[in-house]
Amino acid sequence: MDSSTSVALEPLLSFLAFSLSKLESGFYRIPGSAVVARYVKSSHQNDPGRTILELILVIFAIRTLLQSRTRTDRSGKHFIKFSEKEIDELVDEWAPEPLVQPLSEWEQKDLSSVPVIAGPNGPKPKLLATGKVVTNLASFNFAGLAGNEKVKERALETLQKYGLGSCGPPGFYGTIDVHLDLERDIAEFLGTEASILYSQGFSTISSVIPAFCKRGDIIVADRSVNFAIQKGILISRSTVRWYDHNDLKSLEDTLISVEKERKKRKGPLTRRFIITEGIFERDGEMVDLPKLVELKLKYKYRLILDESVSFGTMGRTGRGLTELYNVPASQIDMLVGSVANGLCSAGGFCAGSAIVVDHQRINGTSFVFSASMPALLATSGSEAITFLRNNPSVLLNLQDNIRAIRAVLEKTEGITLLGHRASPIIHFCLRTQQQSLSVTQPTYDYEAEERILQDIVDDAIANGVLLTRAKHLHGQEMVESRPTIRIAATAALTRKEVEKAAGVVKASVTRILSKRR
Repeated sequence: MDSSTSVALEPLLSFLAFSLSKLESGFYRIPGSAVVARYVKSSHQNDPGRTILELILVIFAIRTLLQSRTRTDRSGKHFIKFSEKEIDELVDEWAPEPLVQPLSEWEQKDLSSVPVIAGPNGPKPKLLATGKVVTNLASFNFAGLAGNEKVKERALETLQKYGLGSCGPPGFYGTIDVHLDLERDIAEFLGTEASILYSQGFSTISSVIPAFCKRGDIIVADRSVNFAIQKGILISRSTVRWYDHNDLKSLEDTLISVEKERKKRKGPLTRRFIITEGIFERDGEMVDLPKLVELKLKYKYRLILDESVSFGTMGRTGRGLTELYNVPASQIDMLVGSVANGLCSAGGFCAGSAIVVDHQRINGTSFVFSASMPALLATSGSEAITFLRNNPSVLLNLQDNIRAIRAVLEKTEGITLLGHRASPIIHFCLRTQQQSLSVTQPTYDYEAEERILQDIVDDAIANGVLLTRAKHLHGQEMVESRPTIRIAATAALTRKEVEKAAGVVKASVTRILSKRR
């Protein structure tokens, strides 16, 4: 019986063996099939249960793809039937949610109080509303380059030669020779291998950070970095560790704790970055660059330094903190600066090694997707660098004016000056028992202080001095900053003019605060 059954099944078995042989030979003709076969064999040998699970998942995926994606109750037996009248009534009653909340009375007043300049900006602009000429302590015209005749002359020549817009992103068809000239001028000025130009100041640092920092990397950053840095860190999706504001002891403790955590979980080495500002836009504090570089080298981190305020204002010729502290710019992996602030043009830059710069040309989002800056602004930046090289006395005048402003305001009752004594931006807040600029649980009335400070600003403008409150995105930034008035010193004014303007500010503070008592 058994032999007769075997004889009967022999043709079937032969056919199956032949079919499997043909399938196998056909499978191995497919490119990459050997890799798949090797993976299946090793997977089954090491973990047969995994093979079964993967087979189930494949069957489930095939079933999902084959089944209808539009299975609905076509009978409509579970639908609610409405008459035409009821439908019209429901449509009439429906009110959409507002896209944004309406502005409060204070927000409307705040917007309407923004002064509008008639004509060119500079140290003595004219206000459109009153036609009055005021002393400008609000604009970032640190070296007095706004309205510089030589810069204007070069800009006009470029406008006549190249026209206005660049008409394209730098990586496609928007790069003009003057853009490359400015990049070379910045690199030579700072002493780096190369630099890259961005057409918007805010987008510079927020593009540089995610170009290098990715998911899984470690970022150690100051808690009070500006909003552009915050957005760059958020976009990067890196693991972030914060240290106390401008506290390098806290920074070192954080660097040590990061390494301890890595060793404890036996994690792999990842790319690690320290991100901070040279002079902090929020309060005018200045970082100790030599100590910062020492920590960066000791713990093997890369350093991204935002010198948007210090470039063009610090050092003998405006090269920033690297010149002020005599630190080689090559020690800073990514040195970011503002062409708009320091050179009174527009945009920003990142300077560093040629590898760092070339990487951004294909990975810097703002560089790739934003149009290049107009050619006339590039030549204005180059001309401004030449001016700083040839006129180092300008920055001596700037520091002299900073000291003059602080000397007057330090004697003013009811306010506290913040920041480093050499910073070109001077913040002051109302004097209370809580003097910290950034606190976890504020003990002050944020809106009430802003109203008082705005009254001081309005009074100063009425008396011929243009001021501004430091503006923040209330509720959106990581750290809630104390409301302050921000003064921007400039070398375009004489010491006498600066002292007179500071005296007006002092009188406005005294006048407004006396009414509040």
